[in-house]
Amino acid sequence: MSRLEAKRPPLFISELLTRDAESQSLSLLSGILKSSYGPAGRLKQLHNGVGGCVCTTSQSSALLGRLSLSQPVLRVLTASVRNHVSRFSDCGLFTAILCCGFVENFRSLNVAPFTVIKISKHLLGLCMDHLKSEACGCRVSVDFSSVETLVCLVRSILTSKPACMLNKTEVDHLTSLVLKAFIFTVPCHIETNAVLGKCVVIPVKGRRVVDSTVLPGLLIEAPEIQLGKPLAVKRTGSNMIKIALFSVSMSGDGSNPEEGTLVVHHGVSLEVSELNQWLNVGKQLVKDEVGLVVCQKVMHPSLKQYLSEQGVVAVDRAGLSLMEPLGRVTGSQPIASIHSLPPGCYGSLKDLCIESFASKRFLHLIPGDTVICSLILCNRSETAWDELKRVCETAEHVLQLTVKEPLALLGGGCTETHLASYIRYKSSSLPASTFRALGCSQTQYRLVAEGFCRSLESVARSLSHDGEEVLTDVAYGHCWFVPLGSPCVSRWSDLVSKCSCGVSGSTEALSWSFLQGQSGSPVLQGCPQEPSVKVADLRVLDCFAAKCSGLQVALETANLILDLSYIIEDQN
Repeated sequence: MSRLEAKRPPLFISELLTRDAESQSLSLLSGILKSSYGPAGRLKQLHNGVGGCVCTTSQSSALLGRLSLSQPVLRVLTASVRNHVSRFSDCGLFTAILCCGFVENFRSLNVAPFTVIKISKHLLGLCMDHLKSEACGCRVSVDFSSVETLVCLVRSILTSKPACMLNKTEVDHLTSLVLKAFIFTVPCHIETNAVLGKCVVIPVKGRRVVDSTVLPGLLIEAPEIQLGKPLAVKRTGSNMIKIALFSVSMSGDGSNPEEGTLVVHHGVSLEVSELNQWLNVGKQLVKDEVGLVVCQKVMHPSLKQYLSEQGVVAVDRAGLSLMEPLGRVTGSQPIASIHSLPPGCYGSLKDLCIESFASKRFLHLIPGDTVICSLILCNRSETAWDELKRVCETAEHVLQLTVKEPLALLGGGCTETHLASYIRYKSSSLPASTFRALGCSQTQYRLVAEGFCRSLESVARSLSHDGEEVLTDVAYGHCWFVPLGSPCVSRWSDLVSKCSCGVSGSTEALSWSFLQGQSGSPVLQGCPQEPSVKVADLRVLDCFAAKCSGLQVALETANLILDLSYIIEDQN
């Protein structure tokens, strides 16, 4: 078939970061992300032009997943940040804002991109070495024998998203629930290859947040269960409940037509034949002393009635998301065929009971030993519940990462300003051999280092949304906020009592400088000191693994964007 129009050549786009469209789009995205950052971040409402679901959020996963971006540079940036979030769940906005800052600051330098990339990698190495050293002043060890640090870490995550609309009582309640749920997922018997369990979130919308609760084991919604009737379930000789888990449809409505052509003899009903097969399966289940049958899909009413008459509890429409935790709770293997029921496919439960919550009824599967729990999560509106679910899942993931690496970083912008102070100090005292090895001059190195530090400080400044003055002290390099409209005083210590993370106090003999604009902070006379960290003073903590990864991803993505020479777009 001939073409209706001639094939057009591809479009070559060069000098990406000097084009007005790319530059303006990057600045716009940076502004959107900065205005969403932190506990006081402004909410964004996202919806498409033809109706559909409206999302109100300030979370990076929701924001970047719903933004429609046409500029190639922005697509590279958001894809990189979303990949980071998929692996760590946290520090998405930090990574995106920092990456935008790196690109904007580095492109304004009169230094070749190749040189900028080499120097910035060296600066990143200095940062990572400092963060991983015992002398780092913004690193906190997490002691799992005490809950104070863990409480601060979880509370910091819950309060960072204003769309959850939580008050202090609700934050405290959810913090204890998230920690309790996490403890349920830790194996009681530690093995060589111990695997953490999972917390399954059960939605209950339209109820108070303080009505939320957590239960060991697994809840399956079962609207057909009647509350008034006692739950009579068949048990084995050892007083356990045997369970069979089916991943195939038990509706008896015929095979999937995509599997091939069926030849049916005259006078034979395919539906009746298949139902009879399922009834035979039901008889086998009864013979094998199965007490609970759970089907991922639909179960035929006749089969369900037969099983009920035999003292077997039958639940269908469990859904794909519950199959993996069901297998872990019970030890059962999903059955995918009508023709075989191998003996090893069955699992077991210690007990089975009915739970009622709001207007919903659940079967509560209670195993003998479990690393699966159910978090019944409540919130007043669907929008707030969606945001809260994402936040609770992030908190669970952060706790899991912290088990692997029991460290945290000071939050509230203090880690960023501390690292900026450290880099300024280090870059002012490097030997000449370092510049020769990097193939740059001392001036070039200091220019890139200053752009690096301004990018870190821009993340800390992004936490200010109401015109507060942002300060940094010259002893520890921590971040301080002075509320808008504060009276003029001769000493800043009369207005500020604690830094953003809560570790440093103004009772010490400190001096401060403004942290704003392009001027940056003064170079310290010495390396930033390490304050004595008291757990009771901590206000905000960040996940160590997520933030370290975010720092690396931000710089690597910025360097990739700086190194792009051409974008080639197919115009057909």
